[in-house]
Amino acid sequence: MAQPCPPRHTASPQSDGACGFVNAPNPQALPLRDNWSIWTRFLGKKPEGTVPADPIPVRRLDRATLDALDPTAVHIIRLGHSSHLLKLRGRYWLIDPVFSERASPVSFAGPKRFHRPPLSLDELPPIEGLILSHDHYDHLDRLTIETLKQRVQRHYVPLGVGARLLGMGVPAERIEEFDWWQSHVAGDVTLTATPAQHFSGRTPWDRNSTLWASWVITSGDARIYFSGDTGYSDSFRQIGERFGGFDIALMENGAYDAYWPSLHLTPEQTVQAFVDLRANLLYLVHNSTFDLALHGWRHPMDSVLALAQQKSLPLATPEIGEVLTLGQPRENKAWWQALR
Repeated sequence: MAQPCPPRHTASPQSDGACGFVNAPNPQALPLRDNWSIWTRFLGKKPEGTVPADPIPVRRLDRATLDALDPTAVHIIRLGHSSHLLKLRGRYWLIDPVFSERASPVSFAGPKRFHRPPLSLDELPPIEGLILSHDHYDHLDRLTIETLKQRVQRHYVPLGVGARLLGMGVPAERIEEFDWWQSHVAGDVTLTATPAQHFSGRTPWDRNSTLWASWVITSGDARIYFSGDTGYSDSFRQIGERFGGFDIALMENGAYDAYWPSLHLTPEQTVQAFVDLRANLLYLVHNSTFDLALHGWRHPMDSVLALAQQKSLPLATPEIGEVLTLGQPRENKAWWQALR
């Protein structure tokens, strides 16, 4: 017997009327190709260059290094793909952490990591909060959730994703679910789930049964935007106007394709969305860890770097394991350009 639809799902402006969710109307959104065409293309012969031939550089981290970071500052540590560890004025937070070898429901197949994480799950400090953008395997990782379930104080997720975590053993009292534009205050950190244009599901039979989101994270006077996975829409302008801009925007940059044009940002759209958000620093995520599309693995960063230089936009392309501290000067390096 089917479970009744939670009232918060049906009451959501994003409800599809049948216990699932839909994107906001967007006249600019280009149509997707049919599923058969997409999967035939994706599972067919891959072009060369989607996987690096040379090792991806990784800056090794340890607990002592993390604890030595200034406890009065805001630090963003790149773990790979969209996974980040934040140290917000002395307390640690995770965004979309994936520590598994593959972004897949099984351990023997599916997209495999190009590099190891800069530290292990066992080396992570106690986590104040874990933020998830949606339930796809390259963002919601069972191994990571199950390993950390008693070491994370709170899990902050879009509507419906809480049931996924319950199934992974996370206690209900440690889960907070959000609809778009809903906020929560945790100490000096305020979280707000904001719109994104994407989809969800972990099997062929549960598509869009959970919501997807981008996130705004404020700590003191520092404002961080995290795009999650998203296509381009007017929501970036709306978010920028509502929050008055950002110190830094962690923007999706990778896994785009002409067959699914409305689900991920092209390099040109990443740059335009950054401008719409009124952010001060463009920080690229969602690349250099998994083979999830048909473009060359370097193409996302090469393209945005060229656009940023043309438009004189401040850009951050940190190495895996690099620590970026808001307000501190840094020299940005195109670390990937020497690699095949």
